[in-house]
Amino acid sequence: MNQTKSDARNFILIVLDSFRQDHVSYYNKGRRVFENVPPCRTPYIDKFAEESIVFLNVYPSGLPTIPVRYELLTGMFSLPYRPWQPLLPYPKDITASDILSRHGYICSLITDTYHLFKPDMNFHRSFQCFRWIRGQEYDAYTSSPPKRMVEDYVNENYPEEWRRLVARYLANTDEFKSEEDYFSVRVFGEAMKWLRDNRTHRRIFLWVDCFDPHEPWDPPERFDTYTDPSYDGPKLILPMGGYADKWATKEQIDYIRGLYAGEASFVDYCFGRFIEALKDLGYYEDSIIAVTADHGHPLADHGKFLKGPDRMYSELLRVPFIMHIPGYKHRDIDALIQFPDILPTVLELLGLGSEARCMQGSSFIDIIEGSKSNHRSYIISGYHEAIDRCIRDREWSYVKRPEGQPDELYNLVKDPKEEINLIDERKDVALKLASYYGLYFHRMEKPWVVKGLQGRYETM
Repeated sequence: MNQTKSDARNFILIVLDSFRQDHVSYYNKGRRVFENVPPCRTPYIDKFAEESIVFLNVYPSGLPTIPVRYELLTGMFSLPYRPWQPLLPYPKDITASDILSRHGYICSLITDTYHLFKPDMNFHRSFQCFRWIRGQEYDAYTSSPPKRMVEDYVNENYPEEWRRLVARYLANTDEFKSEEDYFSVRVFGEAMKWLRDNRTHRRIFLWVDCFDPHEPWDPPERFDTYTDPSYDGPKLILPMGGYADKWATKEQIDYIRGLYAGEASFVDYCFGRFIEALKDLGYYEDSIIAVTADHGHPLADHGKFLKGPDRMYSELLRVPFIMHIPGYKHRDIDALIQFPDILPTVLELLGLGSEARCMQGSSFIDIIEGSKSNHRSYIISGYHEAIDRCIRDREWSYVKRPEGQPDELYNLVKDPKEEINLIDERKDVALKLASYYGLYFHRMEKPWVVKGLQGRYETM
């Protein structure tokens, strides 16, 4: 064990929505993800990674947006217990801001993730400061029609409902005049301002929640360098679900993928400005700084764009997770970790480990310090409402499907793109992974009932 204990007194958490791990160039090492799209470049996240601890196998448990943030903020698993729902009143749900504010931390939430500030969601609880950047995606920010032509942003297969969604986003962003108007710039800009104004406080907890690179994807022109310059079709900033080849041409699919890479590259640039501000203000030397994504984003890797409970593959599940901890050296860690483990670890690093005693997540500080190399034997991910579940270790990924659909098994080492289903050839591996899958994580297609006094358990 060659590390030194951290004397960090602040905690800064950055969540980047829908950022695929393979679009962070530190992780991807410059390889192409898609044949006709250049590899995404993220020089600022890369530099941060080189000065930090990089985790290779971190996963959410419950998906998507709100269940993930519940796990990050509470150290509890969402998947077996709860769907997308508001925070429950204290003490039913106890959050990082509840805990840290009682220990003298000044807590701030700065975000454009509009789901967090919908009525009664309550994710701002116990933050002394919360700032909402309005207008993302379908946020009910404007009611006027867009000034731009919706037809320029859809193709002939878009139904009216989807056109209305595109129109809402266009109306919300019609007034953008320069890069400084874009959401990522404004979110990180507000965070930098808050840090400057609050440097006087002894301890701070800042949660920066940036909705980009979530769709719609409309990067500023100088970051739109991943699309084919000869493409002259509609600017499909908001892809639809379903199988992409049913509603888009191959050129349009590649174009959408290029837009996503441009958006991710732009977020990287904004993140870089933020990290420079942390260094200038002295926070880099006395803060635990964690950056992650809530999940990735399918880009028709397995046929479909957008998140969904049937898309239990690495492009959705595997996220970047990087921690800068003063006093700890850079290295890569491939231990399996899930989101509920993060808060207990941070609390222990801050000297508040007793606060995590009743959390379901477990601290991986021994992994950080180098005294252990393994944390979890397996992870389970999925949507609370769905039957589909992914159970994986570092080598294999088993995807349980609803009744009537074939289960799937992939070797993540030999087949990282999960293209060859080995469920028939390696039933032994599938059965071993399936054995980890107890009733807590199982959503039954038919509910259990108890009949008679004998306690016989049967399905309806």
